[in-house]
Amino acid sequence: MEWHVLGSFGGSSPTCRMTSFLINGELALDAGSITQALPLEAQRRIRHIVLTHSHLDHTASIPFLVENTFGQQREALEILVTPQVLHTVKLHLFNNDTWPDFTRIPNDLLPALRLVQVEPRVPFSANGLQLTPIPVRHTVPTHGYLVEDEGGAVLFTSDTGPTKEVWEVANRTPALRAVIVEVSFPSRMQSVADISLHLTPTTLAAELAKLERDVAVYLYHLKPAYVDELRQELAATRFPHPVEELRQGDVYKF
Repeated sequence: MEWHVLGSFGGSSPTCRMTSFLINGELALDAGSITQALPLEAQRRIRHIVLTHSHLDHTASIPFLVENTFGQQREALEILVTPQVLHTVKLHLFNNDTWPDFTRIPNDLLPALRLVQVEPRVPFSANGLQLTPIPVRHTVPTHGYLVEDEGGAVLFTSDTGPTKEVWEVANRTPALRAVIVEVSFPSRMQSVADISLHLTPTTLAAELAKLERDVAVYLYHLKPAYVDELRQELAATRFPHPVEELRQGDVYKF
């Protein structure tokens, strides 16, 4: 399983692209910066986008991806979402106000884009992978994802504050190879992290204490305004498991 880190940050700056992963070249997990990271030819290979939640740093490039690939693909681009996210995407993204409704363009029978509902905790298949949405604690309905193939599994927490179920899933997945977990704010901003349901190095350490598997742990979602401070604090913090920040632009093989 190949994960190309298109964007690994919780915001946008010239050096920080928003959260997006391309798995095996054809499936995107979140879509904060697909069109900023990939040439047009690679964008046209994407067949499915799986969204963890509706926040812009995970969805912002979808309208431009649809526009860039319009008329270039034989089949509609599919966005796979849980029921709550499906409602939000219909209401706020493709609504003919913020962007044309490509679920009806060029027509209802052959649209450029299809929104496909998936159910929490129910595995589904896409592009040769099995994906399972796992509820986590965030300010909007959000699901982490267990992504599996014949070679193993990777767990992506998405954006979350302190949570429980995702770690239970990690601990009972024998083929788990890696966990990708968020950390957003330095610990001096703990009150902000708590209100926004994000993690700091302090709460990240408590979350990793729930992980009973000896697997690689990667960090994403550092807020651009605090990247340097966060990196210093992370380096000075003792965690129950070794951690490593994801390198934007790199490809990881699990």
